[in-house]
Amino acid sequence: MDGKEGDTGMPRLLGQEEAEDNPMGRQEVFAWVKQQYGTEPDYPWQDGNAVLRHKRNRKWYGLVMEVGREKLGLTGYGTAEVINLKCNPDLIGSLRERPGFHPAYHMNKEQWISVRLDGSVTEGEIKDLIDLSYGLTEPKKKR
Repeated sequence: MDGKEGDTGMPRLLGQEEAEDNPMGRQEVFAWVKQQYGTEPDYPWQDGNAVLRHKRNRKWYGLVMEVGREKLGLTGYGTAEVINLKCNPDLIGSLRERPGFHPAYHMNKEQWISVRLDGSVTEGEIKDLIDLSYGLTEPKKKR
């Protein structure tokens, strides 16, 4: 690739990096949020989908799950692993134009985004978006 176009043939957006060969999957996400925030995944359902919550108020800042590829508008059979993250609404539109980003599955699509954990989004971007989601969902400080 010449660095000017993404794999879709569209011009690369500012800040977009190459996809990684060693993707940040669910276990890497869980290890990072444990180190960063002391968060352990919570499994409220029987299906293996994991919620990431703030310790103090139990508010969600992430949801790691397997979603049918067709539900994300992807071709092929099977599932894709994603993390749903709260995001600044001003960023969601531009992110969804890029590979690896989708309208939030089963969440408010104006405030949340689904990010594929398959290497199509870099580890650095995923960590930045987790940080953003964590900050947006942090308990409000009392005056």
